[in-house]
Amino acid sequence: MASKSTPGILYVTMQPKQGLPDAQFHDWYQNEHGPNRLRLPFCRNGFRYRATDLESQAGSQEKPEWMAIYDFDELEHLTHETYLKLRSAPVQSQRERDTMKQIFVDRRNYDLLKEWKGDDFRDLQNVENEGEKNVMVAVSFQLQDGADKEKELRKWYEEEHVPLLQKVPGWRRTRRFVTSYLDLESGHRKETEFLALHEYAPNNGLGGPEFKAATTTEWCDKIYKDVVKERKRRVYDLYYTFGAAQRDLQSLASSDTVPAESTNGLTKSYPAHTTSDKRPAIESFITTPDGVDLPYRLEGSTSPDAPLIILANSILVDYGIWDDFVTHFLKLTDNSYRILRYNTRGRNTLSPNSTSPINIDLLTKDVISLLDALRIKQASIIGVSLGGATALNAGLSYPDRIAAFIACDTNAFAPPSNANAWNDRVAMCEKQAATSSSGEAIVGTDLAEATVRRWFVPESYNDTALAEKIERVKTMVANNSLSGFRESVVALHQYDIREKMAGYKGKGAFLVGAGDGVLPKTMKENMAQKLGGGVELRVVDGAGHLPMVERPEEVARFVGEFLGR
Repeated sequence: MASKSTPGILYVTMQPKQGLPDAQFHDWYQNEHGPNRLRLPFCRNGFRYRATDLESQAGSQEKPEWMAIYDFDELEHLTHETYLKLRSAPVQSQRERDTMKQIFVDRRNYDLLKEWKGDDFRDLQNVENEGEKNVMVAVSFQLQDGADKEKELRKWYEEEHVPLLQKVPGWRRTRRFVTSYLDLESGHRKETEFLALHEYAPNNGLGGPEFKAATTTEWCDKIYKDVVKERKRRVYDLYYTFGAAQRDLQSLASSDTVPAESTNGLTKSYPAHTTSDKRPAIESFITTPDGVDLPYRLEGSTSPDAPLIILANSILVDYGIWDDFVTHFLKLTDNSYRILRYNTRGRNTLSPNSTSPINIDLLTKDVISLLDALRIKQASIIGVSLGGATALNAGLSYPDRIAAFIACDTNAFAPPSNANAWNDRVAMCEKQAATSSSGEAIVGTDLAEATVRRWFVPESYNDTALAEKIERVKTMVANNSLSGFRESVVALHQYDIREKMAGYKGKGAFLVGAGDGVLPKTMKENMAQKLGGGVELRVVDGAGHLPMVERPEEVARFVGEFLGR
């Protein structure tokens, strides 16, 4: 029997009861249950599989259609409060409790005994393998009475069965498990059960001569006759790989799904039939490696294969600055993209564990953390101001992850005067000493008023609709966490990414508001011309520092044309 420190798996089979809509089942499992487990530091991965050995299209309680598997460094974690609180109120949502009542569920814990890997093995939790298919053959055994039965089974596996399976075309990995002490001590399992999981590529030799040779030997027949009391075999195809963030827009396209919200209010899902634009959306968060929560909003195409665009904000605002741009862009592109917006580090008060000081490279790593949590291999990125420098740096630093970038109203380096200018603005906030309704120190109206006067062209204030948007941006600035602003603005004190621009061969562009001071000239001379290769600089008339607020349709049209080339 394995020890308490042995790695193991949580193996779950599920069969929805009649009356539970498929979309509701998938939305709950893929946008709530699974990601919440993947957020735990000790849960290494999570996969959903769908049975391919059913005699009819529907499974049954005896032969469920769905299986999920999670790997843990130690199954002992499943007894700790960090995990147990996910399974009960108040952390467990009412939707989860209601949905679970409509599903037949069998949960089993197994300790790892041994693992064999082939040259074709794929670590499917790695983001670069997202979309890779996998076939899983699960075989469970209960043994006849006798002290030597377990030894005989192990000897057969190690000396004959697995060596022969390794010759089957497409074989990737075999793992052997035994019922965990957690199940045995709790009394959930009256008998020890052994489980073998065999993984194969989609194109494989299951049923072929090599496979028959591995399963029809004399030793194999003897094991089934003299050692095994009961044997069950199931065959599955990989259906979905969980990430540490919600991303399944497809299930939210159905009218069978309903809006959902986590008990902490940090995750919300909006089915298409409940939104004014008939687009599903997910609002949630990722947690960076150093413990910072970054809220995000994902919307657009429901296809998991649709290209994705990341939108990075300027300092002091939230991702609402992109609202009109997103509406115009998805309309112009016939909803063929997924859009991911997020609140950059420093919008809210930072975790005590966060990395300090904040710099451009750290903000760029946040972009990659978003892609990893959402299991996105490659994306395009558009950023403005500090977000523009982040977008540029991301494109230059991670060309394998960033397909294209558009840097807006930014600079490739920080002028020497930046630090003093930003320190003066922090001092202005500290002097006003504004607080939120909860008592948290915030930026306040003094800096907010001064900031938006610099950001927008005077003509915009004479346009009623634009004036309302400017007021909204001013509110965003005023309500920014003061400590978050103080820590994140350090990224603007000193940085220089011009050297990375030399020799860049990827796809990039620059955009700037015509009324944004010296930036149109600076971006042309220091960025567009330096990057070379005919990189375009688009100057947007009638706009200042945030063209996506003042001229969202023009910006959307340019982005669509640029990405479509």
